[in-house]
Amino acid sequence: MLFGSAFFIVPVVGPILVAGPLVAWIVGALEGAVIVGGMSVLGAALVGIGMPQDSVLKYETELQAGKFVLIVHGTSDETQRAQALLELTQHQGLTAHSA
Repeated sequence: MLFGSAFFIVPVVGPILVAGPLVAWIVGALEGAVIVGGMSVLGAALVGIGMPQDSVLKYETELQAGKFVLIVHGTSDETQRAQALLELTQHQGLTAHSA
């Protein structure tokens, strides 16, 4: 279930479409002008939700290269179901992070 969506243009990263709870985290980072270790606001929001900084840097690099990053947030059962569905696709990588 998506609780809102937003379209951002992030310098260096480019245009991104965000849906769900991550929108509130990004807006909060923008309002507070939070920049963590030279990361973009998107990176700061991802670190803020508990993602490891090295993974965030990798995701920012992927976005800059024109690739897509899909973030699934939910209960353990929901994320396992999403992971099983994504295994049926031709993804380039799948990483699970726990909060």
